[in-house]
Amino acid sequence: MATDYYGLLGVPKDATQDQIKKAYRKLAMQYHPDVADAPDAAEKFKEIGEAYEVLGDQQKRAMYDRGGDPRGGGFNTGGFGFPGGAQGFDFTNLVDAMFGGGGSRGPRSRVQKGQDALVRMNLDLAEAAFGITKPLTVDTAVVCPRCSGKGSQNGAEPVACTTCHGRGDVTQVQRSFLGDIRTVTQCPTCRGYGTIIQNPCQECSGEGRVRSQRRIQVKIPAGVATGNRIHLDSQGEVGPGGGPAGDLYVEIAVAEHDVFRRNGDDLECVVRVPMTAAALGTSVNLDTLEAEREDMDPSAGKVEVDVPAGTQSGTRVAVKGRGVPHLRGGGRGDLGVTLVVQTPTKMNEEQRELLRRLADLRAEHSPDLAPERSHKGVFGWLKDAFQ
Repeated sequence: MATDYYGLLGVPKDATQDQIKKAYRKLAMQYHPDVADAPDAAEKFKEIGEAYEVLGDQQKRAMYDRGGDPRGGGFNTGGFGFPGGAQGFDFTNLVDAMFGGGGSRGPRSRVQKGQDALVRMNLDLAEAAFGITKPLTVDTAVVCPRCSGKGSQNGAEPVACTTCHGRGDVTQVQRSFLGDIRTVTQCPTCRGYGTIIQNPCQECSGEGRVRSQRRIQVKIPAGVATGNRIHLDSQGEVGPGGGPAGDLYVEIAVAEHDVFRRNGDDLECVVRVPMTAAALGTSVNLDTLEAEREDMDPSAGKVEVDVPAGTQSGTRVAVKGRGVPHLRGGGRGDLGVTLVVQTPTKMNEEQRELLRRLADLRAEHSPDLAPERSHKGVFGWLKDAFQ
């Protein structure tokens, strides 16, 4: 075969059906046109879908492994040798061996499993940190309400195809110098189903499913971050013929917060402290992220942060256990409070006189200033202090 389906899915030729399915799902999520930004994503998604259609079916895979074309293009004789030449060689026996004695491969079911789906959900920082159950509207395929997935009017059962007599495929015989060549292809009348829906449902046109919006409740665990995915089993698209639904993956996107910045499971914020308070020492009654929770007691959403006397600008005070809960396992991160000392810019004459007296008492009226020597340099110090 010209196309290497195993190579497209990245699996060995002796891969199990479970390995093939997992590889397909991983690649399908990666190259889905709704997710991938690459210009060739749609073509790549189509190729891996074709590969899974063949390798995910035992009969098609067996035909492919023998050199045949499981998609109805006959077979490839380039991979076979004919010892002793064509004379006396029964080519029909070889074809019969490929297709199980020339018999039918059987019709394919109208009922198939639906595809997985991926949607994004936007959360604010408090919702992501503490968890929430949130409604989500999904545009997906659902069972047709008129025919309940049967695809026919009034629940009528499909009838056997008169072209293939219910086999789902047809056999064509051609004569050649090698003998009679039989090829088995999908029935063009019933498209391989073996049956025909005489009166298709007007709502779904015989598909057994329709596009619709469905509202579900998604439980978000505490501690999720941007890029995390919530797996909801059997909440994806309903398959053709009303088949079982695929899975739904909800990808989380967390919005930036006005006050707090998340660093792993730690929360960081900046508090400005007046110069006099930093020099004499004080305490700050700070609202934490819990204050934004509707189910939280307002008093439990506050924490008192001590500002020691002589605090320098850039000092970081860590409040244990007031950060984001760990997604896996108990406990929480810390709340880091960076203190920025503010120098007054607007003062009256009395305040200026007080500062002059303080400067005189501390002999700082005309200080002898010099650059601070540090192996990090001033920019390194600034980075440590403010970031």
